[in-house]
Amino acid sequence: MSRQDTLAEKMIAFNRDLDITSKLPPGVEVMNPFRDETVTDLMKQFYMKYYSDNRTRRLILGINPGRFGAGVTGIPFTDPVKLEEYCGIKNPFQKSTEASAGFIYALIDAYGGAGKFYSDFLISAVSPLGFTKDGLNYNYYDSGELTKTTGPFIISTLRKTLEWEIDNRYCFCLGNGKNYDYLKKLNDKLPLFGKVIPLPHPRWVAQYRRKRMDEFVQVYLDAFSQYPA
Repeated sequence: MSRQDTLAEKMIAFNRDLDITSKLPPGVEVMNPFRDETVTDLMKQFYMKYYSDNRTRRLILGINPGRFGAGVTGIPFTDPVKLEEYCGIKNPFQKSTEASAGFIYALIDAYGGAGKFYSDFLISAVSPLGFTKDGLNYNYYDSGELTKTTGPFIISTLRKTLEWEIDNRYCFCLGNGKNYDYLKKLNDKLPLFGKVIPLPHPRWVAQYRRKRMDEFVQVYLDAFSQYPA
């Protein structure tokens, strides 16, 4: 009888296999940090540290990786600074920070720390690869053409994710605007989850409601309590 792979091993294989082969709209480029050996090694360290088990997790989905967080480290909402300070994983990257990562790790702190949080949740994204246009972040929904092009990739990767130990009774969606609208319509059509729960996007909180960050951390904690494991 073969050994059952841990969630860490599944995530590592998943990330290393990520690829978008469809032709993207003019000027749009895909970010695939897992083509870099250093990123792959750090990503492996992270998942082996927090996911070397078969424990069922609740799923949190962002939009797609950005240039200063997962686009650098390969780990959702985790910039080089947070990777060292909160996860204890040293890295050679320039110690830049990402606003969204600041909010997520404030949440993780409030929840009880990285070990507790990651034992209960898996963070991914509707599109697990990100995009740029003219050197800036570009979301999968920023043009109808890109949304259409990435549709098969998004559906395929979401279905793959749900083959793992994921509680699919509900999914927490980061972003209560376009990201939620897309995921809700997709879920109504397929479906994938029992319920999609929208939450204010970390970037929006950090940029427009920074002085009220503790209040929005509590919004997340209340949602987690309302939809428990």
